[in-house]
Amino acid sequence: MNIDQITGMIDIGSNTVRLAVYQVTANGAFRVIDQGRWPARLSQKLTQDGELPQDAIRELAEVLLHFKRICHMHQATRIKAVATAAIRQATNREQALEQLSSLTGLSIELLSGEDEARYGSVAMLRTMDVEDGFVVDIGGGSTEITLLRKREIVASISFPFGCVNTARRYGLKDDAVPSAAMEQITADLAAQLRAEPWIRSHAGLPLIGLGGTIRSFAKIAQRSVDYPISNLHGYEFPPNALSDTLQALAPLNVERRRKIPGLSKDRADVIIPGLLILQAVFQACQASRLIVCGAGLRDGIFFETCLPSEEVRLASRQVLEDSIRNLTALYPTVPQVHLDQVNRLALRLYDSLAPDAGLPPSCRPLLDSASRLFRIGSIIDVGDNADHTFYILMHAHWNGLGHREMLLTAAIASFKGTGAMRNKLAPYRSLLTDGDFERIGKLGMLLQLAAALDRSESQGIAELEIAIHKGKQLVLSAAANHPLQVERMEVETLAKDFKKSWGLTPVVQIAKFV
Repeated sequence: MNIDQITGMIDIGSNTVRLAVYQVTANGAFRVIDQGRWPARLSQKLTQDGELPQDAIRELAEVLLHFKRICHMHQATRIKAVATAAIRQATNREQALEQLSSLTGLSIELLSGEDEARYGSVAMLRTMDVEDGFVVDIGGGSTEITLLRKREIVASISFPFGCVNTARRYGLKDDAVPSAAMEQITADLAAQLRAEPWIRSHAGLPLIGLGGTIRSFAKIAQRSVDYPISNLHGYEFPPNALSDTLQALAPLNVERRRKIPGLSKDRADVIIPGLLILQAVFQACQASRLIVCGAGLRDGIFFETCLPSEEVRLASRQVLEDSIRNLTALYPTVPQVHLDQVNRLALRLYDSLAPDAGLPPSCRPLLDSASRLFRIGSIIDVGDNADHTFYILMHAHWNGLGHREMLLTAAIASFKGTGAMRNKLAPYRSLLTDGDFERIGKLGMLLQLAAALDRSESQGIAELEIAIHKGKQLVLSAAANHPLQVERMEVETLAKDFKKSWGLTPVVQIAKFV
């Protein structure tokens, strides 16, 4: 593989045309290095006869040429363009696709509704640790619903309604949306959803939402409560958020909706029908909760095209494992053998001490993640590694953890003392629960001790026996391959703080040399 394999993905959606430029490095790490969007409103531009008019085709061609230039600027070796519902539903779709290809030089693939559902599900499965649930992708001209069981697609369907063509079909303009219109739309949507009995046969599963409608809804919901994390991926809506948002937005005209914090101006006129579709699907599925997936169609195509994997259907924590591997490959700071050693020692300490400390089992994967990422901030500055680690872990795109778990992991990985931790977590108090500060302190000190035991980064400890002496000393008996002078000094330095947290004074002894 080349050092930089650059791929452009263009999604010609019914409401928005989107670009994502992906970089895959020689060690298999990937990230988005550029992106763009254009509110094309193709579903709105279809004529009464269902044709996509010439001026819309020419405008779309200009957008595609602009995105193509961005891809070439990044030296992309491949550009993949796909079209969805609006062009699929156009009566002149073959002519439109041929004309677009002629004007842009791009080969454009027309996706079926089943293709859209599959790619959306792949995007979710590769970025979220969900075993069972429904996936809904609300676009401008169609809505895809997929049922997942044990991370396998067992049923899916594409409905020919989306936020744009629903607004057009019911004559929703720039005025407030009357209750009668909302009731009619809701009843019509419910009738179409009832035609698929499997949608109602799995009550109690989570509903994972993709697409612009749910992302806009999430931004509104987060801004309304001053939510401390801007990341949308993995955000779980509070109960009644959907009905409350509809009640708040429907009486407003479009101009007033555009002033709502979090709602983009070009989505103000289609947010109501989008939310009505989301509400109808949520009720039809009898879902237990509603969660945002920040990944979407372009990501699903990227994963299948550039990073095919048989691991997409494996059991829990694979998403997290892949994400940690990607982060450490993107931001290499110290030798991997050092991170592996600290991780091994941290978990060895945890397994010995946690049972008597009242730490729940959910703490182990947090320490596991933190001990593999605790040096990532060194990519910016070694001296302020802890602060930079916290910032990166709170703002970088990594998957497999909920927002609270991500916060706890970042706090453990960057732990440098109780006072500093409390100051760092002050803006996030609304996400924390009783006992979190104490748990972070205990796990943070275990990580500090594990790092001290490999301070020379030489993997000097081959084996470690752990014992508690007279209820006061934590005796660490090592089978070592050198005298561990630096490690002993580091452990002595943090012994006082460790005792405050665990009530034990750590002492390193060499049981034997190997």
